[in-house]
Amino acid sequence: MYRLFKRIFDLFSAIIAFLLLSPLFIVACISLFITNKGKIFFLQERPGKNGGIFKIIKFKTMRDLKATDSSAHSLNRVTKIGSVIRKYSIDEIPQLINVIKGDMSIVGPRPLLVQYLPLYNEHQKKRHNVLPGITGWAQIKGRNSLSWDEKFNFDVWYVENQSLLLDLKIILLTIKKVLKPDGINNDDSSDIVMPEFTGSN
Repeated sequence: MYRLFKRIFDLFSAIIAFLLLSPLFIVACISLFITNKGKIFFLQERPGKNGGIFKIIKFKTMRDLKATDSSAHSLNRVTKIGSVIRKYSIDEIPQLINVIKGDMSIVGPRPLLVQYLPLYNEHQKKRHNVLPGITGWAQIKGRNSLSWDEKFNFDVWYVENQSLLLDLKIILLTIKKVLKPDGINNDDSSDIVMPEFTGSN
């Protein structure tokens, strides 16, 4: 019953949120179209529920990686407009489309990189027992300021304790964090960068 209510809630919330945020969506599209020479969106394969692969939709906030770049995660690749879009989590708006499609939920563990899948231990794999989310328990607890182990523990705790009431709490706390950004990768927080996950002992 919870899964049915959650899906109805996700669908309704995503449609309403997309309509309310459409002015920001349009402004971001126009700005990125100009600064990125027509490239507005960034699509990447991510693991979803039970490890199934889907394509996540985000605004393109980074310059294309050059052969001479030493790190794919370098914040120097974030464009000026991309920094603003990231700071206020505007780059997450297109993921509402993923929610409407059923690839994601409003609340759940964030979908990470496909190459991390074989690196998870049995405990960490539990984060894939539910749909990934736009926001989650780990995001409101610290996001990129958390260690990988802390982040995964928060993800698994959510999976084992999920409820509509908890989802509402996470959404409200997420809105609060968006209004006062912290722990987010942008030019003003270059000291908060998640290292690549290489597995746990």
